Amino acid sequence: MTLKKIKFQTFTDESGSLTPIEIKDFVDWPVARVYYLTDVSASRGGHCVKGERKIYVCQKGSCKCRFHDGSGWEEFELSGPSDAIVMDGDYYRDFTDFEPGTVLMAISSVSYDPNDYIYDLNEFIEWLKRS
Repeated sequence: MTLKKIKFQTFTDESGSLTPIEIKDFVDWPVARVYYLTDVSASRGGHCVKGERKIYVCQKGSCKCRFHDGSGWEEFELSGPSDAIVMDGDYYRDFTDFEPGTVLMAISSVSYDPNDYIYDLNEFIEWLKRS
C-alpha cells in the first residue's frame, strides 16, 4: 500500500491555465470511473472501497485529506489545480475543510458497487487483518 502526493504541471498564459494529466505517467491500472465533488458543505469520505486504487486531484480550491492504513493516519493538504494524491491500496479516507468553491476530482480503478464499501473504521481495520 502506498500514498504519494504528486504535482501536475500547470501551464498559464493570458488566456488561462491548462493542467494536463497523463494517467500512464502515474499509475499502471485502467481507469473505470471519474467523478468530482463540488459545493461541499460537510466532511466527505468516511469509508474504504475494497480493492480500489485512486488519484484524487484538487482541481480548484483546497481541502484536507487523511488516509488510514489500518495502523494510523497519514494527512495531506491539497490545493488546486496541480495537487494530487495517488492512493494504491486499501485505505479508509476522510476529506475535510473544503474551501468554498473547491472542486475535488477522483479517478478510480473500480466501478461503483455498494457492496465494496466499508463505512466503519474499526470494521475496516478488522477486514484488513483478515485479508
